[in-house]
Amino acid sequence: MSISPALIRQLVETELSRILDTRVRAHIRGLLVEPVAIMREWDYGTPGEAYPCWAVLNHATSNTGIAYCEAGFGPRTPWGLVTLSGAQMSIGMDSEWLPSFVEAYFGSHASTDLPIWRVFRQAGEEAYPGTALTPESDWASTWEEVYRLRAADPAARYHCNHSVIHR
Repeated sequence: MSISPALIRQLVETELSRILDTRVRAHIRGLLVEPVAIMREWDYGTPGEAYPCWAVLNHATSNTGIAYCEAGFGPRTPWGLVTLSGAQMSIGMDSEWLPSFVEAYFGSHASTDLPIWRVFRQAGEEAYPGTALTPESDWASTWEEVYRLRAADPAARYHCNHSVIHR
């Protein structure tokens, strides 16, 4: 299968159709860019080795974005969190590459723009992220509450996550 802007747009649209929250879909659509291949250095190979990574979403405020690359960490994890400009224009670390566009979005700085974040408490063997304790709020306030709860109850596990459904 040959990568093209049309194919990448189709991959993104397929994932967007699975997001039930209209706020999230609208936010993503507002940050999408026409897919363009940008050569990024592969830090784990020979000096000068680089692969085309297709810019898909740009979040100018944080100078970060989401790219698609079948080389490097792809095809298993082809969606990466990347820097838009500056000294770090490489593919980056494996922890910044994910199996789906939606996972990359929720792991990106872009998603922190929306008030979709909740505090979760994970008890015992309960699956991550646990049980939601708070209504949706902004990123910073939610993390403040997570830190407060962690300090007050260090034996429990508290997380910041969202409840946005994507099938």
